[in-house]
Amino acid sequence: MQKIVVLGSSNVDTTLHVENFPKPGETINAQKVTEAGGGKGANQAVAAAKSGSETHFISRVGDDALGTWMLDQLTGYGVLTDRVLKTEGVKTGHAYITLNSEGQNDIIIDHGANYELTPKDVEGAKAVIEDADCVIAQLETPIAATIAAFKIAKAAGKTTILNPAPAIKDLPKELLDLTDVITPNETESALLTGITISGDADLEKNAVKLHELGLKYVIITYGSKGAYVSSPVFTGLVPAFKVKAVDTTAAGDTFLGFLAGGLASDLGNLHDATVFACRASSLAVQKLGAQPSIPDRAAVEAALKEG
Repeated sequence: MQKIVVLGSSNVDTTLHVENFPKPGETINAQKVTEAGGGKGANQAVAAAKSGSETHFISRVGDDALGTWMLDQLTGYGVLTDRVLKTEGVKTGHAYITLNSEGQNDIIIDHGANYELTPKDVEGAKAVIEDADCVIAQLETPIAATIAAFKIAKAAGKTTILNPAPAIKDLPKELLDLTDVITPNETESALLTGITISGDADLEKNAVKLHELGLKYVIITYGSKGAYVSSPVFTGLVPAFKVKAVDTTAAGDTFLGFLAGGLASDLGNLHDATVFACRASSLAVQKLGAQPSIPDRAAVEAALKEG
C-alpha cells in the first residue's frame, strides 16, 4: 500500500447549477444549489485514499461548524486527519462554484483558514512526511509551508509532486528545485512558461521550457484530450477516455490522487500511472460534486478492464 501525504486546502463547495453562465450585469436563476466537501488539497487527499493508499492530510480548517463538517467528511472517505488543525477565530475555506449544463464551471474561493497553514504546522508532521512514499501539494495554501514539507520529503528520499494551481506566474526557484513531478493543466503551464498552448506541438514546447526550469518529470493535463507526459521514462500524449462530462470540478484533483496512488517509488511506471489517473478522472466527471464524484480503486480497475 502506498503511503501518501497531501498538504493543501480544505473548502466547503457551494455549487450553483445553471443552464448558462451569466453575462456581465445579467441576473439569472439557479436551477438548484448543492454543497459538498472540496478544496484542491482535500479533494486530492480523498482521491489518494480512494486509490487505496494510506493518506495523511496536512491542512487547516476554521473553528466553525463547517470545519467540523469537513473533518467528518474527510474521515468518512478514509483520510487520516490528525494533522488537520482547527484555527481559532477564522472561518473554514469556502468555494462558490457556478456549474453550467455542459459540465463547465467557474469558481471563486474565500480562502479562510487555508492561508493560516505554516511551516511550524509542517514540522509537527515531520514523522508522517518521512514515513510517506510521496508528498503532494498545490498553491491554495502558503508556499512557505509547501517548501517546508518538500524539504523534509527530499531529505528523506521521498517523491514530491507539485500541482501548480491556482496558477502563479513566477514560482520560487527553491520550490521548483524541490519538486520531482510537476502537474499543471494547459493554462497553468502556459503561465509558467510564457508559451500559449493552442495545439499538440505547444505541449512539447511547454515541457521543454519546464525542463529548462529544472523539472525532470512533467505532466501537463490537457482536459478532454488527456495528459502530455515528458520524462526520462516516457514522453508522449496519454489519451483521455471519451465520456460525457457532467461536472469537471474535481477532474484534475482525481487525476492527482490516483497518479500518486499508482506511482512506483522510482517513477519507472509513469505511463501506466498516468493511464490509471486518466481513467479515474474520466469516471469522476460523470458525476456531480467534487469529493462525492471521485471513484474508488475497484471502479477504476473495472473500467480499465472494460476498455
